[in-house]
Amino acid sequence: MLGFQDQVGAIEERNSERLKFAPSRTSKQALQQAAALSGVDASAFTVNAAYRSAMETIAAHERTSLHRLTHAAFFAALKAPPAPTDRLRVAFARHRETIVSR
Repeated sequence: MLGFQDQVGAIEERNSERLKFAPSRTSKQALQQAAALSGVDASAFTVNAAYRSAMETIAAHERTSLHRLTHAAFFAALKAPPAPTDRLRVAFARHRETIVSR
């Protein structure tokens, strides 16, 4: 049996923000059942599950894992990058025209 870990409750700030969503009946029933099995209300369970998933998603996008075979090639390319191709130049030009960086 998995124990409930309140990760959001440890954040020392007042709950003032709102998210608006309407789960399907099946999703809502599953959330309520899981919350009951964990001994917390559905709101606390849902916010914690969403927060945990968000943190995992952020971490996965901030980390790069290399396999042994690609590790050497990756660092070799960093040390001696190839000259940019015409396609790369076009891509960078399109990026400059379409993306606003702040």
